[in-house]
Order: sequence, then structure tokens, then C-alpha cells
Amino acid sequence: MANPPGGSRPTPHAAAPSDATDAERAAGALLLCRAEPDEVAHVARLLRRPLVLCPAGEPGPGGAARWSALVPEDKPWLHGGEPVDRVLTGWATALAVGASWPVLALWWDHERAGLVLCSGFRRPVGYEWAADGTPLGEDEAMRTFVLRLGLDPVLDLQELGPLTREDPESDARARLRGVLAVLARAGLRLPAGLLPGEPADRLRSVAAVVPGNRLLAWSGWRDAVRGEIDAVEHGALGPWLRGPGARFLAGAQCAVGLPLLAYGLRRRDHGWSCAGTLLVAHGLSALAYDRMRAGRGWG
Repeated sequence: MANPPGGSRPTPHAAAPSDATDAERAAGALLLCRAEPDEVAHVARLLRRPLVLCPAGEPGPGGAARWSALVPEDKPWLHGGEPVDRVLTGWATALAVGASWPVLALWWDHERAGLVLCSGFRRPVGYEWAADGTPLGEDEAMRTFVLRLGLDPVLDLQELGPLTREDPESDARARLRGVLAVLARAGLRLPAGLLPGEPADRLRSVAAVVPGNRLLAWSGWRDAVRGEIDAVEHGALGPWLRGPGARFLAGAQCAVGLPLLAYGLRRRDHGWSCAGTLLVAHGLSALAYDRMRAGRGWG
């Protein structure tokens, strides 16, 4: 960096750009979702952040990968005043709340590295290591990690155990790669070069050439609302919102509600009348919603 006019030495504040460059080289992040790319895309767009989505797992029965990776296009932890771990925890939490599958965030910088697992409305569970690999978390976090990801509670927990103990020959990024080695038995297959410890720019370049990748970008509130509807329909409640299951449930509500409504009107019982009205109204609205969505061909 050039000295200011007059040949005076740079002030401490003038060294900030160099510090930022060092942080940029060191920091990076990955979001791993235990779901097919199409499912992840519906939810990830709601983050309103540019992300590259890549398949990252063995194909399931339908041919699509059962894991997906999200790579940030930008580096908000350099400009938003929050460290990379806090940024990634927020993103993973937002993704998991709107989905039926767990989200694992991996992050690293020049001082630490770690992971955060988010699943539904449960409290996030995390573990981190100092740059030299010194464990900074609690063993109980790894047990919770295994249970929520549906891993083997005996074999996989034994494999993760050494990552929570001192090892002078294993730094923080090697620990993260050890976690990925355990997840490989659950079908995770990261594309070549998409590994913890790589700079954010390198990860973005690798993700951009992975077969089947797609760029997820914010496209306005109308598409966001549509995306949120799609996310709900592709989640755990999806079969009860559209399709045969939804129509069956709506028909059952009408079948139960109509006799209740008639009984309440005949007896002049406002309680039964209200219950019958609500069931019939909900059933009819569900049938109308299913018909409307099928007619417009959304998703």
C-alpha cells in the first residue's frame, strides 16, 4: 500500500484494507442440505442472497441427488459487521425453518472453523475448533448432530469422537473434512474442489462449473411468495395441501362437517353449527386451492 503524500507512515486505520484482504483469503462457507436440489431451490431463494446450488450426493430413487450444496456468491461477513459463523447460522436457521430436511453450515476463517446443524424449529447445534484444531465445543453436541442427521448412533459417533479430542497433527479444516468423511456414508458426495478450507472465491469458481449447478438470485416479491408456497408444498405438509391426499382430507372434512352443520341448525346449537361450518369451509377452500394450483400449473 502506498504511503500518503508527504512520506508519512500509514496510520493504524490505513492498514484496514490489508486486514480485509487477509480475512477474505481465509474465510469461506458451505451450506449442505439433505434434500434434492429442486427442493432446496424453492426455499433457498427466500434468503434473498445470490447462491450457487449444486448436487452433492448419491442419486435417490428418482435419479436426483439426495444432498445439495449451496455456495455463497458474495461475502457478507466482510461488510455486514458480523462474523462468518453468525451469518451462516442465520442462513441455515432460515432454510431449516421452511423445510422438512436438516441444513448443515460449515464455516472457517483465519482463527476458527466449525459447523452448525439446523433442523426445523429446534435449537441449532454447533461445534467449533481453533485454527490449530483445538476443540472448543462439547461432546454432547456431536451426539445431537448424529441423532438429528439420522446417522448411526454407534459407528458414526465413534468416528466423530476423535474430532472432539486433542490432536496436534490435525488442524481445524482437517477436522471439518473428517466430518464430511462420516457424512459420505450417509450419501454425501461433494464435487471435486468443493472442500472446507478453500477460499470463498475458489469455492464459487468450482461451483460454477459443477454439472447441474444453478444460480439462485432474488427475483422480486411475487416470485418469493410463489417460492414460499412451493417450499411448503414440497415440505412435510405438501401431500396434505395438494394432490390425492389433500383432496381426500378435504372431502372427509366436508363429509363430517355437513352432518354437524345440519345437526346444529336442527337443534339450534351454535357450537355444533360453528364446528360444522368451519369444517365445510376448510374442506371447500382446500378443494378450491388444489384446483386453482393445478389449473395454473405452478410447480
